[in-house]
Amino acid sequence: MSHSRLEWKVGLFVFIGLALLAGLMLEFSKGLNFFQPTYRIYLRAQNVGGLKAQAAVLMSGVQVGTVENIQLDPDGKSVTITLRIYKKFKIHKDADFIIDQSGFLGDQFVAIEPKANKAPVFHDGEPAKALPPFNLQQFTRSATGFIQRIDETVQKLDEALANVTRLALTPETLTNLTTAVGNLRSFSDRALVVADNVNALLLTNSPAVAQMASNLVIFSTQLTQFADGLNGVLATNREAVHVAVVNLESSSETLKNLLNDVQAGKGLAGDLLKNEQVATNVSEIAQNLSITTSNLNRLGLWRVLWQHKPEKANEPPPHQLKSPKERGE
Repeated sequence: MSHSRLEWKVGLFVFIGLALLAGLMLEFSKGLNFFQPTYRIYLRAQNVGGLKAQAAVLMSGVQVGTVENIQLDPDGKSVTITLRIYKKFKIHKDADFIIDQSGFLGDQFVAIEPKANKAPVFHDGEPAKALPPFNLQQFTRSATGFIQRIDETVQKLDEALANVTRLALTPETLTNLTTAVGNLRSFSDRALVVADNVNALLLTNSPAVAQMASNLVIFSTQLTQFADGLNGVLATNREAVHVAVVNLESSSETLKNLLNDVQAGKGLAGDLLKNEQVATNVSEIAQNLSITTSNLNRLGLWRVLWQHKPEKANEPPPHQLKSPKERGE
């Protein structure tokens, strides 16, 4: 009787130990609580990185499920990750699914980042899309290529500096540079001397400069007064100025009409411009007047009139007439 009782106790102890071992295994393997209902979400990703089955699914840092299965799609270009989510957690479809990593070398897990939570919630068997995970190896390769490009740039910079040292920093160039620096120093010394002379000139001629400034102030004051007077004249004679402007506009309009009439051939000036016969007659009259004035200047008014006077029948010409002295009178 005591022997069977001992076997029963040993069996009970073994069963309790196995139960505790199974619980510890589930706890440390991040398994699901089989007593809680779950639903599945099929997450598609281009690359899962180092994600493994039974990995945790965290939302805002809280575990809401586990990775049940990871399977390569038939096309070989994507992977389907089966997530088992506790049914008490509602995940909206506008959330982001990211394959993240705990620490720099820690285990990978699926992180769910909620957004506005305005989209419908996931139900059992619905698909979702995951963002690509951080690939440390790819980052290392990119960093290696970047470092190589930096090395090439440094080598080119070294070559450029060597060329500058070889071509630009020659003894002749350094001598010219030294001469240029000396000339610049001499120029600066001369500039200081000129500045001192200008300062001394201003100090010695300060009364004249003050007088000139005073004259400028007086001139500006007079100019202001002149402007005020001109404004007053314009203000008091505004009507007269307006009438003068109106008369000027009327005169310009009349002159414009007159020029238009002349161009159209109206009046004497228009006939002179348009009628060739009238223009010819006026030209002949002007020529005759020119000849007449020339004769007047050359012969005198009396001789011109005498030459054009009709001669009497028995009277000799003027050049044959004798003076009283020649006739003996």
